[in-house]
Amino acid sequence: MRRAVSPEEKDARRSDILNAAKRVFARKGYQSTTIADIAKAAKLSYGSIYWYFDSKEVLFHALMENEEQALRDHVTKALTEHGDLAEITPLKAAVKATFEFFEADRAVVKLLFRDSYALGDRFEKHLFHIYEGFINDIEAMVVAGQKDGKVIDAPPRVVAFCVVSLVGQLAHRRLITDDGLSADVVADFVVAFVLNGILPR
Repeated sequence: MRRAVSPEEKDARRSDILNAAKRVFARKGYQSTTIADIAKAAKLSYGSIYWYFDSKEVLFHALMENEEQALRDHVTKALTEHGDLAEITPLKAAVKATFEFFEADRAVVKLLFRDSYALGDRFEKHLFHIYEGFINDIEAMVVAGQKDGKVIDAPPRVVAFCVVSLVGQLAHRRLITDDGLSADVVADFVVAFVLNGILPR
């Protein structure tokens, strides 16, 4: 394959490398993957990878950043399409969007929940940013719901953390054991389960 020259070609080539890396990392794990494996999957020469990424670690970080932003964009889009944060609809939308994102790309789940935890502090920062963004979204909904008397008076961030932890654990579990349920069904269950515990009585 000829060398990319224009900015557009370089962007496309970089994207191809990241997509190939995601497939290989998901299949083999970070430790067992080599730059040669990624080059083969991307149908590029070994040296071509180094035009874009200085090392396997740098490539993995770039991939994690891409996936982190893709998930944030997906959830944000779902939230903007559903009005008042004090209503239940945005919560369902956010949870559903998260499950849909993971369901559509199981390689992402493997990267986030398997390799990041296994690779120490630097890699766990990616997970931290993803969780923090989602927690902030849910916290805003809890605060809005509390103002309208639709959510119990409890520390909003603690409530948000409980919701996000539940979603994260379910996403991980569904990677290991396919429950045969759609993202929509699981999201409905999670929201109903959470609301039964936080709605005022």
